Amino acid sequence: MRYLKRFWWIFALGFLVGGGWMWWSGISRQNSLNTASYTVKRKDLIETLSLSGQIDAGEKANLQFQTSGLLSWVGVKEGDYVKKYQVVASLDKQQLQNQMSQLLNTYMTNRWTFEQGQADNLNWQTDGMTDAARDTVKRTVQKNQFSLNNAVLDVEAKNLAMKFANLWTPIEGIVTSIDTPNSGVNITPVSANFMVINPKSIYFSATADQTEVPSFKDGMAGKIVLDSFPDKEIDASISGIGFVPKAGETGTVYELKINLLNIGDITDSLKIGMTGDANFILKQIPQVLTVPEAYLKKMDGKFYVTKMINGVLTKVEVVEGDTIEGDVEIKEGLNENDVIYNQP
Repeated sequence: MRYLKRFWWIFALGFLVGGGWMWWSGISRQNSLNTASYTVKRKDLIETLSLSGQIDAGEKANLQFQTSGLLSWVGVKEGDYVKKYQVVASLDKQQLQNQMSQLLNTYMTNRWTFEQGQADNLNWQTDGMTDAARDTVKRTVQKNQFSLNNAVLDVEAKNLAMKFANLWTPIEGIVTSIDTPNSGVNITPVSANFMVINPKSIYFSATADQTEVPSFKDGMAGKIVLDSFPDKEIDASISGIGFVPKAGETGTVYELKINLLNIGDITDSLKIGMTGDANFILKQIPQVLTVPEAYLKKMDGKFYVTKMINGVLTKVEVVEGDTIEGDVEIKEGLNENDVIYNQP
């Protein structure tokens, strides 16, 4: 007793320390449970897929002359809007016209020779000729015919060359580039390019990996956000899916052509090459019970969550459904507002 009375303060201190430790452990355990807990709730499970891409055009024409020559006229400049079949430039036609005149003269000469030969030998097939004479006349008539045919072909070819001296656009659109904007210089087909792009044919070009492309189909709706207009969401739909892999890519990817549906006030601001993202909803399950995937444990082929029952952490079997972006649909075993814990 004298010992207890003398050292009572040691026992009191131990009691306080032990009690404090137990209180702190309880608080820590409760805080740990609270921070690793999840309240079961209903929400929409949505699986999305985002594809990067850029603005492109379906109608683009790179115009080139088919022959070399003197560029005598350029009728457009960059930024001009041209109509379909409008002539944009021409080569010098003086030499071609002189050659056409010569060929027409040759044609008429051959035509008259042919007609005169026909008139001189109207009865060359009659019985009054020997076989040798008949063969000679036959060859002469055929020769005149061949010469006339060649003259016609020469005129047609030169007429086509004169036509090709005019460079015209097969589409309407904006002239976006001109290699040789000034006339009076000699050009070759590769040195005088005119690019025309139809702004009415623009679309969003995205690429999907071979593992992603089966998820898409023609007409599928989505949303596009361009980097140039981050606050505007554009309605879109898929108008075409490539059948062969896109050339020039490192992996096996396919092009998705996506129509822009509600461009609105940014129509005139859209430019070829603008980048952005196309977002699609692949699957949507409305208002189902969900839990984070980390709270679900698998044991012996069954799935469990940890739930507090009568103050004791207890494993409860559940029936899972789809898993979408880290959330698991719970079909059986839990109710809304149940609290579960992430325990090993």
